[in-house]
Amino acid sequence: MRSIYYIILVAPMLFFTACYEDLEQFPSNIASSESLTDFSGVLNAAYYYQIGTATPMAVMGDFRADNAYMFEAPYDEFDKFGPGLTAMDDQFFGPLYTAAYKSILSANNVIENSSNATEVGEAKFLRALAYFKLVRVFGDVAINLSATPDITDESILARQRAADVYSSVIIPDLEAAIAALDNSGLGAGRATKLAAQGMLGKVYVQIGNFGSAESQLAAVVNGAGAAGVELQANFAEVFGFSYDLNPEIIYATQVSSSIVDEYGFSEFWSWSGGLDTKSLEPLDADLVAAFDASPDDLRRAVTIDTDVMASPKFPQADGPDHDWIELRLADVILLYAEALNENGNSSAALTELNKIRARAGLGDSAASSQSDIRTAIQDERRLELAFEGQRWFDLVRTGTVDAEMGETIDPRYHLFPIPVSEVLASDAITQNDGY
Repeated sequence: MRSIYYIILVAPMLFFTACYEDLEQFPSNIASSESLTDFSGVLNAAYYYQIGTATPMAVMGDFRADNAYMFEAPYDEFDKFGPGLTAMDDQFFGPLYTAAYKSILSANNVIENSSNATEVGEAKFLRALAYFKLVRVFGDVAINLSATPDITDESILARQRAADVYSSVIIPDLEAAIAALDNSGLGAGRATKLAAQGMLGKVYVQIGNFGSAESQLAAVVNGAGAAGVELQANFAEVFGFSYDLNPEIIYATQVSSSIVDEYGFSEFWSWSGGLDTKSLEPLDADLVAAFDASPDDLRRAVTIDTDVMASPKFPQADGPDHDWIELRLADVILLYAEALNENGNSSAALTELNKIRARAGLGDSAASSQSDIRTAIQDERRLELAFEGQRWFDLVRTGTVDAEMGETIDPRYHLFPIPVSEVLASDAITQNDGY
């Protein structure tokens, strides 16, 4: 996205000012949070820090799963399912952890202090998004809902059960965002009601609450057209700088080559494209075989290149300016199909599944039983969302890690290690089992 960001760190708070094509916001002064009346810059900080989570989520989602490989030690630990992942603290887990909590802290400041209901709604969406990423990656995490936490009280660093993070932060924040927001921010890179509904539906699917998921996802699928959201006719026109914020995108984290973020290494498009020496041919043969089983699939040429054994999904041209897609309509449709099927409405589930297959140039699914439809939906999610950071988290939540990875994997390694630096910094922060 053509955006220029500037960060000014001011104790005890930070400012962030951004210049968008559609949005220009500059704090009028530099002051403490107590004297601020305009929190738009602080809200933009919460948006900005999400950028640092993009590549770590992409690598964990695909390179941990059966879509992509790491070849160079110690990065090949992603495929070994043992304690060795801690060697990548500085490159993946640390930046994600830091960026997510910085986004949370900025969001807290807006939520506590802004009198603008829309700003507060956007901040709650961003806080929920950050915590959703944290619990999917690390499981139990510390909860901080204050803009000025008491740093002398180490008890606030203690990790809380993931279930409590969902129930006390993620779900209520998304519900509040739905109530506060409209859809005027679609196409401008802002949080919207539709994005909050879709993310809440995704959260409910993640925790297995398909009843609640169905209503939220139905609201998105049925309300998409009126909001100007639709499937792109051409799958290739979903991805790449030229198609940033296209009508299929419900929410994306905006990325620009003009800025420096928390993640200072090869970005997601480099990893999937085989541009980092740690994995010059990242494409997993298992993903190739999945596409071979569907030879007429129009997504194949967009997603995989077997000549170089990499993915062209995010083209090298203008690579540093590709936005990171957090949620798009095809993802929501497939989640909706899953919820419908799990709730016993297999016929309606097939209708939704076949929307995605039709865009891919495929005929209707032959699945008929609930079990077969469940498998068909997960297979479709793999082909549709490959290299978008979804695969590993889908395998974990559906309990299909061993079956799909072709080996028995200790469930302790379904999660990733808490950054070692955080564990060493305080006795209140514990490491995940197995690391």
